[in-house]
Amino acid sequence: MTAVVLAYGAEPWLRECVASVLGSTGVEVEVVLVDNGCSSDAMQELSGWPQVTVLHPESNLGFAGGVVLGAKGVTTEFLAMVNSDAVVDEGALAALIAEAGRDEVGIASACVVLGDRPDLVNSVGNPVHLLGFSWAGGFGDLVGAHPVATDVASATGACAVLRTSWWETLGGFAEEYFAYCEDVDLSWRSWQLGRSVRYVPGAVVRHHYEFSRSPLKRYLLERNRLIFMLTTYERKTLLLLAPLLVAVELGLLLVSLSGGWSRQKVSGWWWIARHGGWMRDRRRRLQSQRIVPDRDLAHLWSTRFDPGHEATPAGAGPVGAVVTAYWALARRFL
Repeated sequence: MTAVVLAYGAEPWLRECVASVLGSTGVEVEVVLVDNGCSSDAMQELSGWPQVTVLHPESNLGFAGGVVLGAKGVTTEFLAMVNSDAVVDEGALAALIAEAGRDEVGIASACVVLGDRPDLVNSVGNPVHLLGFSWAGGFGDLVGAHPVATDVASATGACAVLRTSWWETLGGFAEEYFAYCEDVDLSWRSWQLGRSVRYVPGAVVRHHYEFSRSPLKRYLLERNRLIFMLTTYERKTLLLLAPLLVAVELGLLLVSLSGGWSRQKVSGWWWIARHGGWMRDRRRRLQSQRIVPDRDLAHLWSTRFDPGHEATPAGAGPVGAVVTAYWALARRFL
């Protein structure tokens, strides 16, 4: 197996992350470490470790581009992505390989727990809202509440495993995402090509998680959510969702105005408008490749927006009720 780990900024957990990956039992692991702008001396130390290859791109490639670079030329049967602030239990990667090695499974997603509260969930796979939102599934739940392997809409990018050949079939991440939602996109395309995404409770990973509130994150989340929807959903689905999507986009603009991030919201729209050619080409390619229609994947969508890591906006409850009622009717026409 090859595990790709990215390094950016101070990276206080990087050494422990790489050590835990290399200390995995039941599997031989190589680590490809991508320096996206690490500001500590950890990279110099780790470059001398056996089974560690360090790559130095000329600029910060983001999570999507960094993993794409790290996965190039990989010859091992399985590929893992592990966040630099995640510490894997010794048997976690072997458990993920056992699941990802099944013919019907595309991506295996870890049981990610909070680094300072390992009895609590960070993510047990990420729900996907029918309007493209995604969040850490089960955040704050007791780990014991999620004891069974199950299908999930999306793997968590904090720690997931897939066959290297499946990564190549999917075409990896779209580097245009830069960061956020690329794991949702990859997972959904796996479902569209007939292979499931599975949560693996025995693959425990401690994640020293911190939810960034930077303006750049708001921009990327909003922009990438729309890229995901507009390129992976069928035309009929988008037409059915159009009234909801327009209403929610206008509502989010109002929220962004009151929250001080309206420039980031509008910038996301502007990026999509300027990259219409790329969007159309990508959409055409993905729709021509898929073998599973949206009607057979609709059970994976959530109609409730319920991220445990932050407060939901005022009015989210009534809006969610409207969305649920609308979709109960519209779904019949898929």
